[in-house]
Amino acid sequence: MADSGSEDIAVIGNTDLTPSESENNVKNAMVEKGTSLLKKMEISVAEAEKRTGKNAVNMQETYTVYLIETRPVDAASEGTNPVPDSLWRRYSEFELLRNYLLVTYPFLVVPPLPEKRVCKQDALVTAACKCDLHSCTVTSCFLQQAEFVWHKLSADNMDPDFVERRRVGLENFLLRVASHPDLSSDKIFYSFLTEENGWKETVFETGFQAKADSRLKALNATFRVKNPDKRFAEMKHYGDELQSVISQLLRVRARAADRLYGVYKVHGNYGRVFSEWSAIEKEMGDGLQSAGHHMDAYAASVDDILEEEEHYADQLKEYLFYADALRAVCRKHELTQYELEMAAQDLTSKKQQREELATGTIRTFSLKGVTSKLFGQETPEQREAKLKMLETQIEEGEELVKERNAECEEFVKSAWVDIERFKEQKDHDLREALISYAIMQISMCKKGIQVWNNAKECFSKM
Repeated sequence: MADSGSEDIAVIGNTDLTPSESENNVKNAMVEKGTSLLKKMEISVAEAEKRTGKNAVNMQETYTVYLIETRPVDAASEGTNPVPDSLWRRYSEFELLRNYLLVTYPFLVVPPLPEKRVCKQDALVTAACKCDLHSCTVTSCFLQQAEFVWHKLSADNMDPDFVERRRVGLENFLLRVASHPDLSSDKIFYSFLTEENGWKETVFETGFQAKADSRLKALNATFRVKNPDKRFAEMKHYGDELQSVISQLLRVRARAADRLYGVYKVHGNYGRVFSEWSAIEKEMGDGLQSAGHHMDAYAASVDDILEEEEHYADQLKEYLFYADALRAVCRKHELTQYELEMAAQDLTSKKQQREELATGTIRTFSLKGVTSKLFGQETPEQREAKLKMLETQIEEGEELVKERNAECEEFVKSAWVDIERFKEQKDHDLREALISYAIMQISMCKKGIQVWNNAKECFSKM
């Protein structure tokens, strides 16, 4: 994935470019900084396919792969409609891409992936989280519980309905990244969409795993940072509250779906009873039979209704996981602030040591003071050598504090811009999802009224 030079980009009408140089020019044009990739490329996850093969430990396994199709927008607008470029990816490769984005862009709210599996609640309570450090937290793992899901849906990872919803979720993830002002210009993301072979090697060559922060380090920063930024502290609290509210909403929706399913299916008993009744009636038989058919159709319609509801539930789940992505940015800021404070504290300590060494006075109890009393004072030569070493360390410390301070300021600036962008996106998406859900409920009620109107007509004709 060599980056072509700026000279290549500037050449217009150069017909002497090699195929490799031409391909690099296309890549550079596609991933131009500040331009959404989605404006230049159509992206879709067209289908899912079940496959069987051997895993890393040579064991047979069944897994699902997803077909990613891409096509330049220019070609579609010109009406040429060329065959799209396509490649297959596993869910684990989507996870690897997101982990890379999380580490490389810690100041951005990285879009979440759809859930990998429908987890049983009792299994989650007793099982430790085995997710990758940067793909989720224990909290978000516990949130992927069956209580959010209408219980009639299959918990099988290979269930066609679940795979289809995950396909939609993965496509939405790619569209989110491709429309992001910063993430869309990442070349690793572009190669994920366009290079089937060698993509993983390219990711690992970036060394992103070595840059990942440990959980212990992040936890230490959370509890020991002395001057947290109030804005980020409030945003982190908001992320907790948002996740809590959406969790409750999904639980209510799941319970309502179970009740609704029961009510609709009970109407099927009306159909059975009316049908049996029609068999013993002559004048009333046809009307009862027709009413029974309407009740049977009403009972059967609930499956499509709840499947449509699941689509809206998935939209809410996305923001359930988005809340954790928002908190991840706040945690990273805590770590950045903590590293700045530690660097400043170390510099202050070094300056104090220099002052003590220069004046010969020790202000605080220290190992140095004890050893001086036990073994006598240092010679002038030893003191001079230590002073020189401290001077060097202080210079390095001052540079480090400047560097950490600049990093912290840049993080705050970049992160807050993206958080504001995310808030606008969230407000728009959730408003549209709730309106659509309300419209669906109104439509469902109207269909129920129509069924009973039809039944009333049948009864009137008896």
